[in-house]
Amino acid sequence: MPRSPLPSPRVLIIGAGPAGLTAAYELGKKGVSATILEKDPVVGGLARTGTYRGNSYDIGGHRFFTKLAVVERMWREVLGDDLLMCQRLSRVYYNSHFFRYPIDPWDALSGLGFFEAMRCVASYLRAAVWKKNPEPDLETWICNRFGRRLFEIFFKTYTEKVWGMRCSEIQAAWAAQRIRGLSLSSLLKNALRRARNSRGGETPKTLIEQFAYPRLGPGMMWTRTRELVEEQGSRILLSCPVERIHWRPGAVCAVEGRGETFPADEFISTMPIRELIGKLEPAAPVEVARAANRLRYRDFLTAVLILKGKSPFPDNWIYIHDPEVKAGRIQNYGNWSPDMVAGEDTTCLGMEYFCFEDGDLWNAPDAEILKLAEREVKQLGLAGRCEVFDGVVVRMPKAYPIYDDGYLESLRVIREFLESIPNLQLVGRNGMHRYNNQDHSMLTGMLAARNILGARYDLWEISSNEDYLEDGFALTEEELEEFAASQPLVPAACVPIATSAERRVRV
Repeated sequence: MPRSPLPSPRVLIIGAGPAGLTAAYELGKKGVSATILEKDPVVGGLARTGTYRGNSYDIGGHRFFTKLAVVERMWREVLGDDLLMCQRLSRVYYNSHFFRYPIDPWDALSGLGFFEAMRCVASYLRAAVWKKNPEPDLETWICNRFGRRLFEIFFKTYTEKVWGMRCSEIQAAWAAQRIRGLSLSSLLKNALRRARNSRGGETPKTLIEQFAYPRLGPGMMWTRTRELVEEQGSRILLSCPVERIHWRPGAVCAVEGRGETFPADEFISTMPIRELIGKLEPAAPVEVARAANRLRYRDFLTAVLILKGKSPFPDNWIYIHDPEVKAGRIQNYGNWSPDMVAGEDTTCLGMEYFCFEDGDLWNAPDAEILKLAEREVKQLGLAGRCEVFDGVVVRMPKAYPIYDDGYLESLRVIREFLESIPNLQLVGRNGMHRYNNQDHSMLTGMLAARNILGARYDLWEISSNEDYLEDGFALTEEELEEFAASQPLVPAACVPIATSAERRVRV
């Protein structure tokens, strides 16, 4: 007798960001529907696109750049001709001057002026002769390779704005692993190579110089994906925060949200680990709850300014290394895609601030934050002749998982506990407490979906030297290495004594 087909598993996904929606899309292509609970009224998570008075704005800036063919294929499947190719221009702003980013030594030294350039050269030579050993922290590590003066100009201010930690508190192990080969000599070689290419009349169009971007911002990708997922038979419930996660030894049974209970066979979570453990019913073991509560996050807000007048600068974004202003970065949304601004004589800028939820800036009234942003953009001279006439403030909690001195041990305890619950998979940036790019989050969602369909991927080890091979899905060792190198640099807090395992940071 022919064997009856097995019933499709009931799948529940927590979070409708890139990881959660990618998992649902992957399942839907195989005929498996899912229920997705999203606490916010919109999809996209950190990759959403907001709108205000006909202008669109990105939350943090999202280049569509990947080394993974499977991720790029999904982008093109979903967006088609609405996936544009953009020329990248991002610079560093310091002392009323713009400097190329990635840093070009010739450009940096010429822009600093003769006397400051001589100070930088002298500082570099001093560091080359009298290197400090050992190198326990990021500050020492960079000073040994660039000199203290270049460190203070091009590294210190922005890094400390983003992470809320002094560079002397960030482990050198992170720099040694994630900034391999970074030195003044390597940058000089790259600058000479670019100069030779320019003289030859050809500039290689690498993914560093060009990137893809949706016509109406990254949220367009996830709004479209939502439509496709719903066409596949899945349902997405917005404004539906998780209230409780019911579990027993060996399995999650159901999730409560908005007063309704959702039983399922398989669960995928993108919510912050600290919140996930806190929602368990019955409560997680004491040591697991304690480990989750030790995990910390850096929060983020954007003051979106609407200006009358044409764009005052050509960059996609500018890194602000001026210690006299609080803003860390400025987005110029019309330079990502002209369709993101309301008209030719309108400019939409995003003044980005890194902060903590319990801090004064996060809790300041919107009007006060907009005044601060307007004052700083004028102070920096980046508004040109444009006049600010409106704006809106967007807050994004838990935008950056913090890699402090206790996070590795906390994750070890939590992972050991979760190994006893095999029908719960964690994916995405906050779901795994990993500061990864959008493509990495999507990949974890894809692999989690394939695990439900019968594969056996270890989501925590996808950046190790393994091959992942499956029908229609290939991820070779070389692709994994390229992929890992394309992910953001993540600092870890420096501790007095640390084992090699504790000092290792894997993205």
